[in-house]
Amino acid sequence: MRIIMNGTIEQLRLRACGPNPLVSWTDEKLLLSYRSKPDDRVFEELVHRYEKELYGYLRHYLGDAEMAADVFQQTFLQVHLKCDQFEPGRKVRPWLYTVATNQAIDCQRRNRRHRMSSLDRATRNSSEEENGTLGELLGVAGGSPAENVELAEQHETLRRAVDALPSLCREVVMLVYFQGLKYREAAQVLSLPVGTVKSRLHTAVQKLTESLSHVSLP
Repeated sequence: MRIIMNGTIEQLRLRACGPNPLVSWTDEKLLLSYRSKPDDRVFEELVHRYEKELYGYLRHYLGDAEMAADVFQQTFLQVHLKCDQFEPGRKVRPWLYTVATNQAIDCQRRNRRHRMSSLDRATRNSSEEENGTLGELLGVAGGSPAENVELAEQHETLRRAVDALPSLCREVVMLVYFQGLKYREAAQVLSLPVGTVKSRLHTAVQKLTESLSHVSLP
């Protein structure tokens, strides 16, 4: 099991020549295969799939690139050590976010750092139609190229408003609107009922609407 980190995330590549048959495997098949018979190639394929996404999430969550890199390594170390706890039938993505979030919280406690930064804009690849994007909910989304500067200012204002949310609300906003997790997946990550996730999102949107009420939006 190898994780390469030299200050930044470096892409892991298999040494063998020729096509890589693992690319056609699902995340679940990779993890269950690794659980039954540890294989560096299988592990590296899983890390490769999630290195950019998960590192980006951790950097946003922690507000520090070096801490994010450390937590990324710790996350996949935990995956290696605790892969036997992954149950068949579960989805790998929310399980990884659970591990990563717990590692980030532990890191914050060790370092006594409780801040978030570098939230630029909500992702638009949510697979749950009801999620939409945070910008759309608040009327900050979309525009012609000529409006890019104004839109960037609005995203910065939105980022600061999200940073100012109570931690419980901020966590669900991060997972649902910025990482595109479904409500039930975010609930699994945070060990909360789905109804609580929706309630916190509702509260967060209300607070953000109040915070942005003085801002001129299109």
